[in-house]
Amino acid sequence: MTITTEAPGTRVPEEGVSSQWAGVTTATPGLLAFTGEIGTAGPHAHAAVQVLMVTGGSVTLGDQRGHRQNVERAIIPAGVRHELLATSGAHGLLAYLDPASPAGRAATERVLASGGDVTAVTTWQAAARPEASTAALLSTHFPQENRRTASGTNAAEELPATFARVLDLIPQLISGPLLLEDLANRVGLSASRLGHLFAEHLHLPYPAWRRWARLLHAMEAVRGGATLTEAAHAAGFADSAHLTRTCRAMFGITPSQALAAAGWSANERSRQP
Repeated sequence: MTITTEAPGTRVPEEGVSSQWAGVTTATPGLLAFTGEIGTAGPHAHAAVQVLMVTGGSVTLGDQRGHRQNVERAIIPAGVRHELLATSGAHGLLAYLDPASPAGRAATERVLASGGDVTAVTTWQAAARPEASTAALLSTHFPQENRRTASGTNAAEELPATFARVLDLIPQLISGPLLLEDLANRVGLSASRLGHLFAEHLHLPYPAWRRWARLLHAMEAVRGGATLTEAAHAAGFADSAHLTRTCRAMFGITPSQALAAAGWSANERSRQP
């Protein structure tokens, strides 16, 4: 299989595309990071800000208009549909930043500050330049005192206190319906006002961010020894099939592929194809 370009002036690799993912995944509050051999992921849109840094081989990103670009680094904003095609032997880092985290908010600012169409692959590349500052962006997770946005302010302090309380509540309620109305009532807001806060501060509608929160919780449950079915229920999914559909829509791969890439495993009795 070869990759062909649909955008004037783009340059993409002609070698065969690899579906292999194999590496190490780490998860901390606000960050899911994969390091290793990068494979292909079909069109998807996740509720996380993605930072991509390629260290070997060739990786091509495609945007929702069908434009494809060979990239070495990119920042893809949350909620934007894209695809990833990698040649055999491609290696690098993919960091998925919670848009509510300091680094996620700083990354989003960089995309917006680039001045281009946020759905375009060329904008994602521009937002990631230079490489040194892209690497520094990830370090805003560690340590706490370095958690600064691109504008030099503390991103965590910029969130309204009421909205921050909502974000703190969600992990405690993740197995339930997580209705916007219920969350709003708990902090004395209207549902419409709370929905506006998600859009204003995270640049995402609440349902999209809720799917991301559920998916991260499910992955943590599997890493802790749960089956996919148990993890799905603990995270508020109807069943493991619901979890699989969400994972494919958000990452372009199934939970089993994600787990295998990370070197994790779920109980055989609930593995997904």
